[in-house]
Amino acid sequence: MSKFTPEPTDELCINTIRALAADVVGKANSGHPGAPMGMAPVAHVLFSRFFNANPKNSKWYNRDRFVLSNGRCALQYILLHLLGYDLTMDDLKQFRQLGSRTPGHPEASIEVTTGPLGQGFSTAVGLAIAQTHMSATFNKDEFDLINNYTYGELLLLISVVIGILI
Repeated sequence: MSKFTPEPTDELCINTIRALAADVVGKANSGHPGAPMGMAPVAHVLFSRFFNANPKNSKWYNRDRFVLSNGRCALQYILLHLLGYDLTMDDLKQFRQLGSRTPGHPEASIEVTTGPLGQGFSTAVGLAIAQTHMSATFNKDEFDLINNYTYGELLLLISVVIGILI
C-alpha cells in the first residue's frame, strides 16, 4: 500500500475550496455549503494528485469522470475554476442564478452531477461499465487507448472509511 504524503499547500487549498463554497452558496442565497466544505479534503487530494483531465480540452474522451450524487452542489464549479477550466470567478458568483454559466446542475463539463440522491451511484457504475467495455474493445497489447477512471463521492467515502479501518 502506498503512503500518502501531505504537501505544505494542502491545508491552504482545502480551506480555499471551503471558503469559496461558503461564498458561492451565500451569494446565491440558495442551498448549503455542507457537501463542498465537507468534501474539500477528498476533492483536493483526488483532483490534485490522481484526476486526469485537460482544461484545454474539456471533451477529451479519455478523461477521468467525477460523479457527484448530491446535485446542485457548488463543488464541481469550484474545482473546474481552480483546475483552470473556462470558468471565471464572476461565473462562480452567479451560481444558481437564472441564465448563468453555473446553474444548479452542470449541463456541459467534465463533471457529472445527478438529481435524486443515490442516482449518482448508478451513474458512476454505468460510466465504469462503459469505460471497461471500451477498453476491452479498443485497447491492444502495449497500447492503452482507453485507461480512464470514474470516481464517485459515495465510492470515495467508502474507500476512505475502509482505508481508516485497515
